[in-house]
Amino acid sequence: MSGTAAFRAEWTKLRTDPVNLWLLLGTVLVTLAVSAGASLTARCDGPGCGGDPTRLGLTGFMAGQVVAAVLGVLAAGNEYGTGMMHTTLAAIPRRGTVLRAKAAVLTAVLLPTGAAGALGSLLIGGAVQPGRGFTAAHGHQPLSLADGPVLRAAVGSVLYLALVGLLALGVAFVVRSSAAAVGIVLGLLFFLPVLGQVLADPDWQRLLQQVAPMPAGLAVQTTTDLARLPIGPWEGLGVLALWALAALASGRVLLRVRDA
Repeated sequence: MSGTAAFRAEWTKLRTDPVNLWLLLGTVLVTLAVSAGASLTARCDGPGCGGDPTRLGLTGFMAGQVVAAVLGVLAAGNEYGTGMMHTTLAAIPRRGTVLRAKAAVLTAVLLPTGAAGALGSLLIGGAVQPGRGFTAAHGHQPLSLADGPVLRAAVGSVLYLALVGLLALGVAFVVRSSAAAVGIVLGLLFFLPVLGQVLADPDWQRLLQQVAPMPAGLAVQTTTDLARLPIGPWEGLGVLALWALAALASGRVLLRVRDA
């Protein structure tokens, strides 16, 4: 089966399973809800509120990534759990093609999902904070995607969500268990930042912020005080991309050498 046919097959699997559609919808709704809650909680009416209003408005991606990770895990984990992976590999003997097709379909659905979450979050944040935040940090002008840092934060957040999904997909191919894969991915995303807070050595704290997938990747949302970041916005997203690439590469190797 060609790569195009494999992509169509994986697309059919995804769109015909209602669980996947609910997960995509849930990713958007969770992202919007948490972003709106963060903006409302931090709302103030004075001009000196400070902070990074763009990053605040995109806070929901910290929660939405959990749903996206589950979607990425289930893209492979469900087939291992039900035994359907045997059928998939029988229809597509080239195992690398299977992984690439799943990754391509997952990316194709997470990018517009992330875009909806980012645009909605910024619109909500601007609406609920008319007196500060979304105007104060940008010269009292409405938050706009025409503003370079805001656009970078929005686009970066979309890419961040897709990369988390690909990281989860790769881990699922490695461990072949949905429950274990979800636990590993959430551990990578949330445990390493917590560990960084526990460590007393500031050098170790900074190192973990530079190499851990979530704090490094979410640096792309920052639009103020960039010099104080442990890692640059795009460099941080690159760290997450390396994590996802390593997971997918490991999954591909193990998919080739192990029985389904």
